[in-house]
Amino acid sequence: MPKSKIENRKSKLIVVIGMGYVGIPCAVLLADVPGHKVIGVQRRSKRSGWKIDVLNRGESPFEGDEPGLAELIARVVEKGTFRVTDDISVCQDADVILIDVQTPTDSRRVPQYLSLREVSAGVGQYMQKGALVGLESTVAPGTTQNIVQPILEKTSGLKAGQDFYLAFSYERVMPGKLLEYMVDFPRVVGGIDAQSTELAVELYRTIVKQEITATDVLTAELAKTVENAYRDVNIAFANEMALVCESLGVDVYEMRELVNARPDRHMHIPGAGVGGHCLPKDTWLLRFGVKEYGTRDVDTAMITLARRINDAMPDHMERLVEEALAEAGREVKGSRVAVLGIAYLADSDDVRNTPAQPLINTLRARGAWVMAHDPFVWGYEGEELTRDLDEALRGADCLVLVTKHQMYFGLDLEHVKGLMRTPVIVDGRNVFSAQACREAGFVYRGIGKGSC
Repeated sequence: MPKSKIENRKSKLIVVIGMGYVGIPCAVLLADVPGHKVIGVQRRSKRSGWKIDVLNRGESPFEGDEPGLAELIARVVEKGTFRVTDDISVCQDADVILIDVQTPTDSRRVPQYLSLREVSAGVGQYMQKGALVGLESTVAPGTTQNIVQPILEKTSGLKAGQDFYLAFSYERVMPGKLLEYMVDFPRVVGGIDAQSTELAVELYRTIVKQEITATDVLTAELAKTVENAYRDVNIAFANEMALVCESLGVDVYEMRELVNARPDRHMHIPGAGVGGHCLPKDTWLLRFGVKEYGTRDVDTAMITLARRINDAMPDHMERLVEEALAEAGREVKGSRVAVLGIAYLADSDDVRNTPAQPLINTLRARGAWVMAHDPFVWGYEGEELTRDLDEALRGADCLVLVTKHQMYFGLDLEHVKGLMRTPVIVDGRNVFSAQACREAGFVYRGIGKGSC
C-alpha cells in the first residue's frame, strides 16, 4: 500500500468543502496549526456565494455571537494559511479533503444527497493518489461506503483503502459555541479500514483537545444519528409533559425542577419547536439507514413519534395565540402579530428549519398580518422582518416569543404595552413571568403554563 501524502510531507494542504457552521470553524482551526495550509471551497451562488469575499477579507460571515471565531479567521487570513475559492480543482494538490455540505431530507423524509453526490464526484475527478477524504456531513448510516465511496472510486479510477483513504468523523457543534465544541468535545472517527482511521485520527489530534475514539465507519455514522435522535426524543417528552401541564393548569417549569431534583433525572426543556440543521432530519436519516442497509425491518416508532410531537409545537403555539386573542376579544383573522425571534437558537443567526416559519405560515393562512423581529437575522426570504423591536411591536395585537435571544429578557412591559394595540403575550420559551405579565394587564399564555 502506498504511503499517504500525510505521512510523506511535513506541511499539508487541506481542502474543506462547504463554508457553513461546520466547515468554517474546522477550516480555520486547521489553518492555525503550524505546517497546515487550508483552502475552503464554497459554491458561488446568490444565497451563499458572498461568504467567499467576506472570508477572504478575514471577516466572519456569522451575525450571532461566536466567541473567538472572528479573531481566528482574521489571523489565519493575515498569515496566508487560509483562503476560500469556488474552484474545486484545488483538490488536485490536497493531502486532505474534508466534505462539509448540507444533507437535508425531503417531504417524504428521504435524504437528499444532491450536494453530497456532486461534491463527491468533483473530489474524485481531481484528487490524487494517497489523499485522505473525510466526510463530516451527517448522513444516514451506510452512506459513506454505499454512496460516497463508489462515486469517488468511479470518478477517480482509484481504489479506496489502496490508492486513497476514506473516513467519517462527525461534528458536535452548535451556533454560539462553534470553536468551543469543536476543540473541547470528544471526537469520534471511523475509517473504512485501519489506515484510513489512523490518518483521520492523526489529523483531528491537531485541533481536538479531548479524547478521540477510533471505530469503524458505520458505527461512527450510526452514533451521530442516534445521538441526535436521543436528544430529539427527550425534547419530545418535555414537550408532551408541557401539554399535560397546560391541561391541568400546572407550571411545567416548576414541575421540571421537582423532577430534576433527583440527580439521576434530567427532564429537558419544552418550547415552541425544534429547529436547526440536525434534529429535524437526523431521525429520518437514522430511519432511512436501517431500512435501506439493515438486514431486517425495525419498527422505529419511538423516534418517529418524537419527531411528530416536536414538529407539532408551532401549531400548538398558534392555538395559544388563538386562545389568548379570544380572551382579549379578538380573532386571529385581521390581527397584527409580532413574532420575536426567527433564528432557531438563542443569540445566533441560524434560521435552518426554524419553528418560527411554520408558525408564521399558519398565522398568515388564518388571516393574521405578521411582522417578525430578530436582532441577528438579515433578509430572511419572504418575511416582513425588522431589527427594530419597537417597529415590530407597534400596533400589534399579540407578541409571540419563539426564540430566547438575550435582548428579550427584562423587557419593560409597560413600554411594550404602550406600543401594542392589544396587550397579549404568547411565550414559547419561558422568557416572561406569567404573573408579571398579568399584573401589567396582559393576556398571557405560555408553553406548559396553562391559563390559570
